[in-house]
Amino acid sequence: MGNNIIKIRNIIRDFQLGQETVHVLKDIDLDIDKGEYVAIMGPSGSGKSTLMNLIGCLDTPTAGSYVLNGKDVSQMSDDELADIRNKEIGFVFQTFNLLPRTTALDNVALPMVYAGASKKDRTERAVQVLADVGLSDRMDHRPNQLSGGQRQRVAVGRALVNKPSIILADEPTGNLDSKTGVEIMNLFEDIHKAGNTIIVVTHEEEIASHAQRVIRLRDGMIESDTRK
Repeated sequence: MGNNIIKIRNIIRDFQLGQETVHVLKDIDLDIDKGEYVAIMGPSGSGKSTLMNLIGCLDTPTAGSYVLNGKDVSQMSDDELADIRNKEIGFVFQTFNLLPRTTALDNVALPMVYAGASKKDRTERAVQVLADVGLSDRMDHRPNQLSGGQRQRVAVGRALVNKPSIILADEPTGNLDSKTGVEIMNLFEDIHKAGNTIIVVTHEEEIASHAQRVIRLRDGMIESDTRK
């Protein structure tokens, strides 16, 4: 399809450990289309976290090209990458990464501060997003006044607030009990139905089963790529 939001070609990522070069990603090719829901799986050391960091513009490849939404990000400077991250990618982490002394509303609005949006626009959009993730009644609560599931909903709201091209979730239910984990995965399904592209990195088959496509890595290479 010509609808690629992610186009990765011949990506190699090496790390230097003393005298030794560790080849973490070996010649990866990957296309992800707009609106896909993809899970990336693999055992520890398979390269899935490194691939996620590259997709999320948190790192750049040793060799190869990465085109995100029409822009080649593989050669960008740190400042350019930060700008792309803020505009194009919404992150959801296992540990929530919320500011502890800040309300749910202000946590959600934070990416819009970096994007230079006005206070009025930030507040309006954050209110709307918190409603979308089912937290209208918790806007003024700080993270320590929220349950784990509510904190992750705030994190999902923050990921959505700039209307990014991709939602990138790293083990999003890793710190939640199974019932709350199911609720968060249902929320991801709703977000996907609204037209968002979602990439979930996980080691749990149950979480991956929500995705329409599962990419499995082993030893820095794509072992399988299956669509439902």
